[in-house]
Amino acid sequence: MNKGVPLWWDDALEHFASDPVMSACIDEFGSVGLQGRGDLFYTIVRSIIGQQISVVAAESIWNRFESMLGQVTPQRVEAFTKEEIASCGITRPKSGYILGLAENADLLLTFPYDTATETEIRNHLIQFKGVGPWTAEMVMIFALLLPDIYSPKDIGLVNGIKRLFPEVQTMDEAEEVAKRWAPYRTMASWYLWRTLDPIPVEY
Repeated sequence: MNKGVPLWWDDALEHFASDPVMSACIDEFGSVGLQGRGDLFYTIVRSIIGQQISVVAAESIWNRFESMLGQVTPQRVEAFTKEEIASCGITRPKSGYILGLAENADLLLTFPYDTATETEIRNHLIQFKGVGPWTAEMVMIFALLLPDIYSPKDIGLVNGIKRLFPEVQTMDEAEEVAKRWAPYRTMASWYLWRTLDPIPVEY
């Protein structure tokens, strides 16, 4: 699993030097950005907790959850019941999803992520209950550090694009705008989130 600064980060910075919108974001928020934790299980569980709730709420719930477990590993998750996990503020369905991932950790973690295509990775991840396209995209961004990932249903990304391009009205229009940032839409996404919240998004 990839850890630290993505190998492609400097190339992406150079690529965006000629893009007026993205270069302005980089100037404002600095060139230091996304860093991989190297822990896919951690990332996928944190993404599930963050589904459809605010960044602030997700951070608070995550801190309680991590404090209860001590370390977020499949073995530690399996040491708790669904009710104990839910006591951290996690919904019962999400608590069940997290337990299910821990119970199927071997299948989840032994997949050949380094050699699989983006489509193969997405299809592998969404077979697990509670993991939809958005969660798979967060894993591809924050754990796998793939360079060209954009999450079209992420409200933060859509709102970030709307702020920079006031003429954009819909998710589909936002996704069209994002195509201009290929092949480094992962970096663009990281800076779009920063335009809305000074605290870097982390999963």
